[in-house]
Amino acid sequence: KVTPERVKEIEREIRHDVMALVKAISEVVDDEVARWVHFGATSNDITDTAVATQLRDSLKILELKLKRLIELFVRKALEYRDVVCLGRTHGQPALPTTYGFRFAVWASELARHYIRLQQMKDRLLVGQMSGAVGTQAGFGRDGIEIEEEVMKLLGLKPAIISTQIIPRDIYCEYVEFLANLATTLEKIATNFRILQRGEVGELMEEFGKKQVGSSTMPHKRNPIDCENICGIARVVRGFVEPQHQSSILWEERDLTNSSAERIILVEATVLTDHILTKMIGVVERLKLDFERIRENLERLKGLNLSEAVMIVLTKKGLSRQEAHEIVRNASMRAYENDTSLLGELLRDEVVRSYLREEELKELLKPENYLGTAKDRIDIVVEWIRNVVRD
Repeated sequence: KVTPERVKEIEREIRHDVMALVKAISEVVDDEVARWVHFGATSNDITDTAVATQLRDSLKILELKLKRLIELFVRKALEYRDVVCLGRTHGQPALPTTYGFRFAVWASELARHYIRLQQMKDRLLVGQMSGAVGTQAGFGRDGIEIEEEVMKLLGLKPAIISTQIIPRDIYCEYVEFLANLATTLEKIATNFRILQRGEVGELMEEFGKKQVGSSTMPHKRNPIDCENICGIARVVRGFVEPQHQSSILWEERDLTNSSAERIILVEATVLTDHILTKMIGVVERLKLDFERIRENLERLKGLNLSEAVMIVLTKKGLSRQEAHEIVRNASMRAYENDTSLLGELLRDEVVRSYLREEELKELLKPENYLGTAKDRIDIVVEWIRNVVRD
């Protein structure tokens, strides 16, 4: 009986959204009921409490998608547990790692966001029936009981205290959560893009049979979904500062937060949901090029195993610093001469006095220098399964 059109018609006359709704409701109920509509309440008792119900529903959707994404990353961590690959630091070749280890790192970060989401609910999902300045004067001594009953009906908790509005620090926490989650998604998407670069080529975002990468270069296969995630994540982070500004209000309140929050809370939520969905699709259809992974791992001819040799030389009697310098010099010669680290090490008399050729060959096998990488994957998977439950 109360239509949006009628509410908008009244609002055009009186320029107050909640009062327009109050008048529209009062028009369609009998007089005895009408006189109690909005009794003792203020506008933000309605709007802030309504926002809490929206946030509750939004968190349910975000939680489901986040769990789905975590499950996918756990699955990939186990699937690629033994896929040895070249680790990189500063964009340069480093020690070997495994693709399973990489996915376990990303899965653990997503799981921490899941934990944050659960912890945030208790602070975020609160409503109020507090009146004009928060004192519940319109309700008299029954104010606390009335507020508790209303929140019980709505499935919310009463705010511990509020003025005319619920304190905005809880909205800041929510937007910060979205920005933090979006940043993790951008971080992962950025790494996917780096690993898809032509010079690396170790994995690829799925490219459809009829998909077009460029209007002028027919050969292009661009990581468009990952780029989309990265771009939108930056927009989500951009909402953090205006939401913080919306917390800085005069006395019991002013209205500077209202217009901004109507954009911030909706857009930040929708965009984060969107890139969560995008990332789920990317991971579900991700392709790994195992031959290229091995090729990149072996391209340096053992140089990325220099630490393994240094560690063993130290264990056999050299000082750590002396071993480092010997292996560093051999590595630099290998770079300059485009030779293998094995060959340069065998030319060093000190190295030969400690290690036989067969020992060096074993040390320079990537699969022999993974430390606890696989154990760590198992630890992460077990931890995630304990904290991310139905």
